[in-house]
Formats: sequence, C-alpha cells, structure tokens
Amino acid sequence: MPRNTAYQRMWSTSKLKALILAGGVGTRLRPLSCTRPKLLFPIANKPLLDWTLERLAKNGIKEVILAVNYMAEAFIQRYGTNKYGMKLLYSREGRPLRTGGPIKEAEKLIGHEEPFLVLNGDILTNMNYADLVKKHKENDTIATIALYKVEDPSRYGIAEMTEKNRVLHFLEKPTRKEAPSSLANAGIYVLNPEIFDYIPTGRPVSIEHETFPKLAEKRQLFGYSFEGLWTDIGELADYLKANRLWLDTEIRKSKIEKSVKMEDDAEIANPTVLGKNVTVGEKSKIGPYVAIGDDVSIGKGVRIVNSIVFPETIISDFTSVKGAIIGENTIIEKWVKIEDRCIIGDHAIVKDNVTLTRGVTVCPSKEVAESVLTSKCLM
Repeated sequence: MPRNTAYQRMWSTSKLKALILAGGVGTRLRPLSCTRPKLLFPIANKPLLDWTLERLAKNGIKEVILAVNYMAEAFIQRYGTNKYGMKLLYSREGRPLRTGGPIKEAEKLIGHEEPFLVLNGDILTNMNYADLVKKHKENDTIATIALYKVEDPSRYGIAEMTEKNRVLHFLEKPTRKEAPSSLANAGIYVLNPEIFDYIPTGRPVSIEHETFPKLAEKRQLFGYSFEGLWTDIGELADYLKANRLWLDTEIRKSKIEKSVKMEDDAEIANPTVLGKNVTVGEKSKIGPYVAIGDDVSIGKGVRIVNSIVFPETIISDFTSVKGAIIGENTIIEKWVKIEDRCIIGDHAIVKDNVTLTRGVTVCPSKEVAESVLTSKCLM
C-alpha cells in the first residue's frame, strides 16, 4: 500500500497526542468501583491514572484526551484541563463503545495531522512510550501494537508475527498448546490517522477483533515487544499484584510521609507506603507490600500484609488483614481477621471478633457483626 508522504515527515512525541480509554465500569472490582472509576484506584497511594499521566509527560507527550463514560465527572473534577504540564481534553461516550468506538468518537479532538498513542486506561506499566513511537515511525505503518510476554496466554489475545515483527493475526485466549507465541496484546498502540477509515461510526467496535485483522491482511500491522513492568487491574488479584509490582520496582523500600505518627515498637517491612497523617499503634507490624492511604488510624497489635487500605479508615487493635482491600472511611473493630481476596466497601463496619474468610465481599455501608466462613457477597 502506498504511504501518504504527510506521515513520512519527521515527528516526535512532543507533537503526539495520547488517547486514554477511561470509560470502563470495573464490574469485577465491585463494590469499590461502585463509588469510583477503577482508573482512580490507588496504586502505592497514587491513582492509577496519575502514574499513567506522569509517565506520558516524562515521555514528552503534551496533550492527552480522556475517553470517558462511567463517572465522567469524577475525572473532570479531579484533573481539570491540565496535569503534569499536559493539556487535558475529554471525549464523552454516550454509551460504552468498547475499544475502537472511543477512538472514532474522539476523531475531531485527535485530528488527522499526526499519529497518536492509544492506551487502555486500566494498564499499569513502566514502558518507554517514546521508543514505541520511534519503532512505529521506522515501520512506516498504520498501526503498531505493544506486546508483552505473559506466562498464561489463555487470558489474552496472543499475536503471531513474522521475523520482521509484522503481525499476521491474533488468537484470542488460546490454550497453551494452541498459542503461537507468549506475546500478549498489551493494550497500547500507536495509530496513524488512516485508522479512522477502518472504524465504523456510531456503534461499539472492538479494534482487536474488527479493525486489526483488516490491517493484518493489508500488511499494515506491526508488533513492538517490550520488557519491564506490565499488568492490568481488571480483577482483585490483578489489582493487588499491580500494587505489589509497583512497590517492588518503583518504590522499592518504604515511603513514609513526615506527618505519620508511629509508636517506637511498631514495625514497617519494605516495601510499604504510609500516607499523610497515618497513625500506627504499638507493636503493630505493617508490610511488606502494603499501601496505607491518608488519615488512616491503625491500632496496637495490628498485622497488615500484601494489602491496600484506602484513606480515612480505622483499623482497631489486634486486627489481622492479609491480601485484602479495605475501602475508604471504613471501620474495622478489634480482633477482626480479614483473609486473602476480601474486599471491604467504603463506609462499611466490621464489628469486634469477626472473621471474614477468603473471598468475602462487603458492600458499601454494610455492617458485619458475625463471622463469614464461606466466600460470598454481603449486601
């Protein structure tokens, strides 16, 4: 296919716009996603979207468009029109449009002058966006897809490529035996404006299933394999994994705000993050892999490991929290035991001596007075 010479001129990330797909509901992260978009879930005490925006800014991006739908106002109120020195714009979806529809919806904001970057919003990564853009330019193609090596191909769309990184096709969630490679679609793309001709108007479109196969047939789809950190936060286990990986790779030791008040015999195991105005009682042990939000009160003899605690929560004396997520403004009373993969929604109350076994979910504002020893949702 002859290439449009307008796209062959020199360009850099300083001219590149980024579109972040931020319209997802986060169904599998309920009840926490009932009260906030999942892109505002904290990773090491900073919203996931902040980490993404910060990295885009460091890679020279000057303008970001957020494709929003669910709780759109939460993004607008928090970020406004400028963040990390970048201009922010918003493209509102009237209804969920999957992965391709939001790109077409934002066509006027993106324009037709330069290639642009597209990111699934629920991805946490430390990849070099500038290098991805460079490879896209070198390949002189319509679309370049970031690919990441995964252990379990059955969870992802897996790419089959030529030796020169041209993508032949994707196999969606293959078995390990069927998988042509272990390179998964990382949900990060560089696209030329010609892509708009391949996305229908006015309906939900899966760019992976409808658009990319057409480009592969025309030999205009390339892959970019990268290493480093990459994970999504689609499920609870993924969210905890993302927090753990980020603490390991980006925080590494422990980050304790100056306003933290901690008893001398309290212990903090690396890596752990304690937010502003956190208090930690005597003989409590926090960490490793724990993020404690601002204004959290932790009593004496408390044990917390591999968990995320949202701001303004109270965790009372002799309570144990392991591999769990505790929502905002929640009260956990004394001698409570919260086990792996429990989610406690915002404003909930867990009374004294309660045990919540693996996988229990507590909805917002729910009071739990008795132990729950089977995995279930408490509404």
